[in-house]
Amino acid sequence: MVASLTAARPRLDRLDSGRDTEDLAADLIEAWSATEGALRSIVGGSTLSGQPLIGALRQKNLLSLDQAHALLEFLAARDRSQRTDYRPTASDIAAAREGFAKLEHGIIAQQMGTPSLADTSMFATIDSPVASRPRAVATPLAPDPVVRRRRPIPLFIPVLILLLLGGIAAWYFLTRDAGVPGGVASGIEAYNGGRLDLARGEFEVAARKNPQIALPHIWLGRVARDQREDATAARELATAERLEPSNPLVHREIGAFHLARGRNNEARERYVRALQLDPTDRNSQGWLACALTRLGRTDQAQTWLNHAGTGDWTRCASAPPVRPVMPPG
Repeated sequence: MVASLTAARPRLDRLDSGRDTEDLAADLIEAWSATEGALRSIVGGSTLSGQPLIGALRQKNLLSLDQAHALLEFLAARDRSQRTDYRPTASDIAAAREGFAKLEHGIIAQQMGTPSLADTSMFATIDSPVASRPRAVATPLAPDPVVRRRRPIPLFIPVLILLLLGGIAAWYFLTRDAGVPGGVASGIEAYNGGRLDLARGEFEVAARKNPQIALPHIWLGRVARDQREDATAARELATAERLEPSNPLVHREIGAFHLARGRNNEARERYVRALQLDPTDRNSQGWLACALTRLGRTDQAQTWLNHAGTGDWTRCASAPPVRPVMPPG
């Protein structure tokens, strides 16, 4: 799996909005093909591709919901790039990099057998109610002056622990949604094509079929936000937060809703929360920089802009516009 990712990495590194659009489209297509090869290697080889492959991996609990969502957006960017009349944008590049980064992060952590630790020390300067809470500091144990011979742990104890953890994990995942909600991928495709009414219908079907999943409500909130239906957007996003309060995508989308309506401090708080849950999210980093710029905190905004790199948020973060820029989420 790691070898497949290594083979895909050069194609991702070539993605640059400054290149010719035809070369950029070719790079996006090749990058997805290489990433798809890495996905197939996770299950030891498969004839599936695209959305069915992502759905199969999600159903087997080999991808998290966040990874599946990011990969679907990467796939949508690839599909758009295959059209001869389409010119790839910075959002397409960001979607490709984010999808690959989340997959790479998960595979490497799985290979190492331990979750990766994210540095969240930079949150201390944002003075969020969550970030300002004091952290518990572990007191180091005094060294034992006497070296004692320890009895070996019986073999059956680690085995019992592993079986117990496996049972808990199986129960947890079986009680969650086993795959990408039906209708979400087709809804995303309709949304990216500007067919908002069709997208709303697809997301509503997905929400009815998956009443415990936040993702359809996140997209319903985004559609309502774009159509200036603030009450509907607020209701859908509140439902998403109630269903999955620890989902970083929920907080990122609520931040986008506040930012689009000029509520910059509320947007800042939501982007901070999203980054505490997922410090690798470049969209939250970039739009947090935008919110901080509008609040006049340019030094902090530049720090987050350096982390996020170039994206749709760049214009807002570098020079605050008169009218709010609509974050794509």
